[in-house]
Amino acid sequence: HTRGVQRVRPGLYQLIDALDGEPALVLGRRTDILATNRMARSLFADFEQLPPEERNYARWMFLDDHARSLFVDWEDQARAAVEGLRLEMGRNPDDQATTALVEELREHSPEFDGWWQQHRVHQRTHGSKRLRHPLVGDLTVEYEALTLPGDPDTTLFIYTTEPNSDSRDGLDLLASWTFTDSADYQSNSETSD
Repeated sequence: HTRGVQRVRPGLYQLIDALDGEPALVLGRRTDILATNRMARSLFADFEQLPPEERNYARWMFLDDHARSLFVDWEDQARAAVEGLRLEMGRNPDDQATTALVEELREHSPEFDGWWQQHRVHQRTHGSKRLRHPLVGDLTVEYEALTLPGDPDTTLFIYTTEPNSDSRDGLDLLASWTFTDSADYQSNSETSD
């Protein structure tokens, strides 16, 4: 079976929009990208420009050349995506959409296929990502993953940098280059399963 369409509460959109100086995104089941703020779109990718069926973090990580070049530690981040999908598959083994995603990634990415066969499972709740951003250079961001009370299938990721660091300066510069008026706020209120 396939579980229903996930929706993001209006208050959650308002929350990530209010975090405008910090990248924030909301992931759903199987790492579907449900919502992003302006800074997340600037730092990672403009996921809203992708067709809805392609708005998936693991899919982007393995099948998009930009992701491979963006992450200095791509292998670590990609392995984490595999281990997270393994966890999802364990929670919902009969979900057809998760199975289809795994099959697609196994077919199109030798790295995914190899790591999938290792059967490693791990839930990342915090950590670091090292990036080489095409506009602002090298950055290290720390993230916290917050599972929402009453909605265990939805996770809010917030990315921050160390105060007074080169990474903070780079993120501030990125914010100034990509700033537009509040009409810039756009998010994806639902994703197809």
